Amino acid sequence: MLYILRGVRRGRLTDHHVRLRRQRRGPLLVAGGSVLIGLTLLVATGAPRDVVALVGAGAVGLFVAVAITLVWKISVHVAVAAGAVVVLALVFGPALLALVPLVALCAWARVAVRDHTPAQVVVGAIVGAAVAGVAFPLLR
Repeated sequence: MLYILRGVRRGRLTDHHVRLRRQRRGPLLVAGGSVLIGLTLLVATGAPRDVVALVGAGAVGLFVAVAITLVWKISVHVAVAAGAVVVLALVFGPALLALVPLVALCAWARVAVRDHTPAQVVVGAIVGAAVAGVAFPLLR
């Protein structure tokens, strides 16, 4: 976020939402690099396997979301929320699927503030849930 705010202050980015697709490359590279550095530090310091799997699944999710959003904008906010619910259900049991309404609330908010269309939040939820549902168990 500091990278983005600095870019806005210097006039390289129009706003902190980075709405213009051509301006997203730098922030996305910084975010990806940050996740990879964090993942490396977790592995190097012997973090619990579930924590490493969570961050690893997040890295995979970020890569997939970035690949899609460079062509067609999806809601990364909703993807993260959906992925988090899936991981919680995998770790603590299916009762945690009761949190799905929070994903819907996040989706509603992204549409209400006009940052996304209904299709973009639905695809974000599907991508986030699918990536977490596959990547987290494989990395665990």
